[in-house]
Order: sequence, then structure tokens, then C-alpha cells
Amino acid sequence: MRLILASTSAIRHHLLISAGVSVVVQPARIDEESIRQSLEAEAAKPRDMADTLAELKARKIAERCPEDLVIGCDQVLDLKGKVFSKPSSVEEAGEQLRLLRGKVHSLWSAVVIYEAARPVWRVVAETKLTMRSFSDAYLDAYLARNWPSVRDSVGAYKLEEEGSRLFSAVDGDYFTVLGLPLLPVLGYLGQRGLIQT
Repeated sequence: MRLILASTSAIRHHLLISAGVSVVVQPARIDEESIRQSLEAEAAKPRDMADTLAELKARKIAERCPEDLVIGCDQVLDLKGKVFSKPSSVEEAGEQLRLLRGKVHSLWSAVVIYEAARPVWRVVAETKLTMRSFSDAYLDAYLARNWPSVRDSVGAYKLEEEGSRLFSAVDGDYFTVLGLPLLPVLGYLGQRGLIQT
């Protein structure tokens, strides 16, 4: 049985590999933005949006590879019910960071694991982040230095890079901020005997 990561995220792949987990990457191609908009129109909670998107990604690959264990992941940024998408331009990244500045927001990171083309395990973890009231001058310089690296990150930051300077506090698990609640995933894989414990 192979372990497949249904994600384009280099950091999720890196986290699993660094933890000694042998995993194959097969990105799931779904129209995340239209699905997210549909869920928003149905007044879905940000937590449920992350869970649904993670499941859809896992299902897409699991239907093609039913003999394997497939990990689907997604992350949603929630500012008082407003959900953010990955910024499509430097201007949009600046707008997002101005909205987040000086406030507390949540990152919801979901993982759904499929086996035999059906869901067998899931977790949704929340981390709350407090963003500093940084200056416009710093924001412009930050984006000049970090674009396009942050293009693939909701909120236009990476905590593992200079994005850490944007925050005054992080309440929750570091791995969850990176988009993969790693410890619960490792716990499940160990329980199943898929990794040594």
C-alpha cells in the first residue's frame, strides 16, 4: 500500500518526508475557488469548508488509486467569518494583509485520509494568529522581498519565512499553521502500523 499526498503543497510534502514518512505526491486537480464560493453561498463555516475541500482532494485521487492510502489536505483562513483565498497579485496580497493587520484570525487545517476509495480518518485543527500593527512602509518592503513566494499562501505570509515578523502571537500548533496537523496524522499512521512507533 502506497501513501499518496493529494496536494501541490511543497511544505506538506517536506513535513512528511522530514518526519520519515515515505509518501508519493499526486496533486488533485479540483476547482477550489468555485467550490469555496459555492460553500460560502451555502453559509458553510470555515472549518467545514476546509474539511470538505480536503475530502474532495483525497476522493479524487482515491478513486484512481483505491488500493492506496490517500491524504487530502486543505487550509482556510478565517477573519471573523470572512474567508481568504490565495492572493492572485501583489496588490491583492497587500489588501489581505491590511485587513489582517492588528487583528486575530484563524487558520483551519483539515486532513482527510481515504482507504479503499472511502474516508477512514479526518482531523480539523485551528490555530489563532495575532498580527502586529506594522507600518505601510514595512508592508510594501515585505511584499517586495517575498512575492512571489507568498503567492501560494492564504493571507500572503509563510510563518516559516519572513512572515513570522508579521505576528505578535500564535496560539496553537506550528504544523497546523503550515497546513498539515502533523502530529495527529503521524499518530494515525503509527496506529495503523504504517510507520514505526
